[in-house]
Amino acid sequence: MAISVKVQTEMFDSALESQALRATSSMVGALVEFTGLVRDISEGKQVSAMFLEHYPGMTEKSLHDIAQQAIDRWQVFGVTIIHRVGRLGPTEPIVYVAVVGEHRKESFEACQFVMDHLKKDAPFWKKEWNEKEEAAWVAAKESDANAASRWD
Repeated sequence: MAISVKVQTEMFDSALESQALRATSSMVGALVEFTGLVRDISEGKQVSAMFLEHYPGMTEKSLHDIAQQAIDRWQVFGVTIIHRVGRLGPTEPIVYVAVVGEHRKESFEACQFVMDHLKKDAPFWKKEWNEKEEAAWVAAKESDANAASRWD
């Protein structure tokens, strides 16, 4: 089972990441990928930028634990999680999650599980700037907690 976790400021190349993940097993029959983008509108306001902070070491461990739970639960072959930090602009890629498995159903479910728990449990702190350059911290959303609770 392969787990790759990266927290970085740099852009990622999803094609290279999926190629590396597919190479982890000759039994791969499904690859499910999700790329999340910075929204240009949040809470009805234009977003000019987002800044993500994290606690190095703690964040990577949390992401690794989420990936391991997905592998244990669905017996998929591998999970890749890349999350960017630092200042990002609207429509820039912020997160990449990929799962490989033998079948699509398990791979889709594992990918959804990872994203749901990443949104709820990963230690990231987000600040958004609106079009007037006013900054505000982004609060945790009840909808994210509800999405993750469906896997309990």
